[in-house]
Amino acid sequence: MRSDALASLATEEFHDPSEAICIRTGRNLRRLRTRRGYSLDRLAKVSGVSRAMLGQIETGKSSPTLNVLAKIAAALEVSCGSLIIEEDEPTTVLLTRAASKTLSSSDGRFETRALFPYDGDRTVEFYELRIAPHHAERAEAHRHGTVENLVVAEGTVEVVVDKQPYILGEGDALVFEADVPHTYRNMTGGPAVVYLVSTYQEAIHI
Repeated sequence: MRSDALASLATEEFHDPSEAICIRTGRNLRRLRTRRGYSLDRLAKVSGVSRAMLGQIETGKSSPTLNVLAKIAAALEVSCGSLIIEEDEPTTVLLTRAASKTLSSSDGRFETRALFPYDGDRTVEFYELRIAPHHAERAEAHRHGTVENLVVAEGTVEVVVDKQPYILGEGDALVFEADVPHTYRNMTGGPAVVYLVSTYQEAIHI
């Protein structure tokens, strides 16, 4: 297997990297769902994501938004990364922007890019967040014990943690328990860039 796992994903069967990621997500969702013994109906009930949407994701016909991915991961008790995991990832991986895995929501006004190779046993995840001008992105409560540590690289961002607002300028950092609803809001007329580290309390078993 090539040393650049992300590049291999893009060229393994598809010409479009986003299509390859979509197909990989569907395969992993089906594998994790069946391993847990859930039918599509059962997973829909537990996750709050419709059966139709789950079916479209599994067949590679739809790419989930960040919030949808988070709901599915929480229902299956795995990390978001487990749903886009590479097979047999090498220990050294070049994460180029062109071949990176980027998830978007809210009509593209909020994007998150993984800055780590996906691994089912990972307890720490590192992301780059890009928030459109004046956009607010609400995140559901993560699994118990999840801690987020973020730093603003560009712009001014308001982070609301369980109704408590915090204003962060460039270079400011915030650490909080993310097992409550929270919101990221870009308070400026230009794009905001945030780097985020999510830490899980325990190793995630799948």
